[in-house]
Amino acid sequence: MIIGIVSGIVSGTGMGGGTILIFLLTFLYQVEQHVAQATNLIFFIPTSLMAIIINIKNKNVDLKLGTLISVYGILGAIIGANISIHTDVKNLRKYFGIFLIVVSLHEIYSIFKSYKKEKNDKNKSKIS
Repeated sequence: MIIGIVSGIVSGTGMGGGTILIFLLTFLYQVEQHVAQATNLIFFIPTSLMAIIINIKNKNVDLKLGTLISVYGILGAIIGANISIHTDVKNLRKYFGIFLIVVSLHEIYSIFKSYKKEKNDKNKSKIS
């Protein structure tokens, strides 16, 4: 229940609650990677629908862009599911771990870059 709530909150923010869900299922419950990823797909449907409805109501969705990305996302999902089915569980876990590291490094870099820009902007305003 807690995993569902936490993953739902993260999904609702658009940050990918499935990543949290897969990690928690494999780490805490020792669920096999393939099963965790497939479970995430079922989890994704209702959580995304709710987030979509709320964001459309708040006019936060570019429907044209969303539709275009969705069409190509479906193609990518077909390719990805077929790759996943034919990938050894150990390798799948390894690739998922690498993905998480890359995302983490990107977020750290973004925060650092934002902090540096903010600091430079404050220094410029002090000089003026």
